[in-house]
Amino acid sequence: MLTVIINAFHVMKNIFPITNNQLLKIFLKIYDFLEQVKQTQHQSPKQSLKIAIEQLDKNTTETSIAIIHDLEQISHNHPDYHWIIIDILTTFVRQNACHYILHNEAISNPSAKVRGDIQAALTVIARRDVKKDPANEQLDLSYTDMRGANLNGANLEQTNLYQANLAGANLREANLEGAILSASNLQGANLHLANLKGAILSASNLQSANLSGANLYRANLYLAQLHGVILNDAILDGANFKEAKFSE
Repeated sequence: MLTVIINAFHVMKNIFPITNNQLLKIFLKIYDFLEQVKQTQHQSPKQSLKIAIEQLDKNTTETSIAIIHDLEQISHNHPDYHWIIIDILTTFVRQNACHYILHNEAISNPSAKVRGDIQAALTVIARRDVKKDPANEQLDLSYTDMRGANLNGANLEQTNLYQANLAGANLREANLEGAILSASNLQGANLHLANLKGAILSASNLQSANLSGANLYRANLYLAQLHGVILNDAILDGANFKEAKFSE
């Protein structure tokens, strides 16, 4: 490995207009990182998990994405760690996509997209094997800013999404049965064919959202904002639309 690094050093030196010392620092960091990766290959799942947790919030977005993928692989290979890893990832999303921290920016830039590592964490959460979820546990993604997130087909049944900002998010065919979406922002979200059976959507913002073909059986939309919402072929049996606002 060291020979490869040295050869790469000489190649880069002739290409980029930076000093030898700067190049050396870059390649030493790369070498250290590769050595860490090599060492973790022989560690127990518990040790690998500990290192991943410690490094998740201390690296660039690209490195965090790689760590998130490693965590997913650990959960596949070692089912005993499944829920621990899912809890780590939901905590990561809550801490790095905090609705309160981004509140002013959320107002000024409603079409913003989630960061790459946050999307990576959400993707792993969304496609997890729900059969491995322990009974009486609940995903907690409350108070998060997930505008524009891709959650196509996500399994978010019974998830706590209280005051989550999902404006413009892709929730096509997502399973949100029994989810808590009170006071959430779903403006312009794509919920085509989504399962919202029994979901709590009271005081939520669904303006211009696409709910065509969605299952809203016994969903609670009390005080929801529904101006411009698309409800073509939606299942509305037993849904509560009391004091919902269909016009501005």
